[in-house]
Amino acid sequence: MHPVRLVTYNVRYFGHGTRGLASTGGAMVRIANALAALDPLADVICLQEVETTSFRSNVIHRATNGETQLERLMQMLHGALVAAGKRDTYEAYYFPAHQYRVTQTASYYTTGLAVIAKRDFQIAHHNAGSPHDITFRRSRLHAVRRVKQTRICAHLRVVHKSGVDLDVFNTHLSLPTTFSREFWFEPRRMGWGPNQLEEAKTLCDFIKKEKKSERWVLVGDFNALPGSPVYRHLRECGYRDAFGEYHEWDDETLVRWPTAGFMNLRMHLDHVFCGPGLRWLHFDGTHKFGQKNGVWRGLSDHVPIVGTFTLQP
Repeated sequence: MHPVRLVTYNVRYFGHGTRGLASTGGAMVRIANALAALDPLADVICLQEVETTSFRSNVIHRATNGETQLERLMQMLHGALVAAGKRDTYEAYYFPAHQYRVTQTASYYTTGLAVIAKRDFQIAHHNAGSPHDITFRRSRLHAVRRVKQTRICAHLRVVHKSGVDLDVFNTHLSLPTTFSREFWFEPRRMGWGPNQLEEAKTLCDFIKKEKKSERWVLVGDFNALPGSPVYRHLRECGYRDAFGEYHEWDDETLVRWPTAGFMNLRMHLDHVFCGPGLRWLHFDGTHKFGQKNGVWRGLSDHVPIVGTFTLQP
């Protein structure tokens, strides 16, 4: 079976140099070039923290013809591929999550996910028009519920040229709520939030309902450390941690292998979970957050996980 290469990456709205306050063209170019430089190229790219159009996405890196942030990335990615002498092309799907509106027609900033697939894959299904809401909202007050940032699960089913299909799920869980005992008394915090655990439960229910077979993968920024209640719940649902399993690492070893950084903190928050229908070959192209010679260094407050697998019929 032909191997499939997958990337999951929180790109921080292409605004790492401004601490996420504004997107920049330079950040987008560097990320597009890094993706185009992969050898072999990724077959499926899952991104977190991608905008549509807003003040944050346009204040520095202005759209010339009203393009969305994802449309601009795809222009740069295809340009970088042509410059590298590569003929591959991709199709991108955007999954909107939340808008912080200034007026009815303008937003201060927006949030969302993206899934980018090579055009030699057939797309059998996607929920880009209506991604599944997994947000846990404790308050019943409309004003409070409206302010709470919506969290979603994107779903795309691709069909390999061999005829074998794959369900791809992409997500970004909430941060742990400050209105919980765990936030103040659990030293590690990330993944201990009761709100996060409720989102994980909703996520598992959705995947159980939507997956067509055991050939599925769930990726994203879970804001949860290995060994946390969120992580344990996903594992108890039968989800394999592909990265940890491949390296034969326990939870504590994974915790010490950071995928993200905030100030002086280094955390393993990004994960690749999968069903039994995938056989992982390697994770070449993946490096720790902060690694000085890493190709992804300085592009975001996360580094991508890059993995290659085969689909079992």
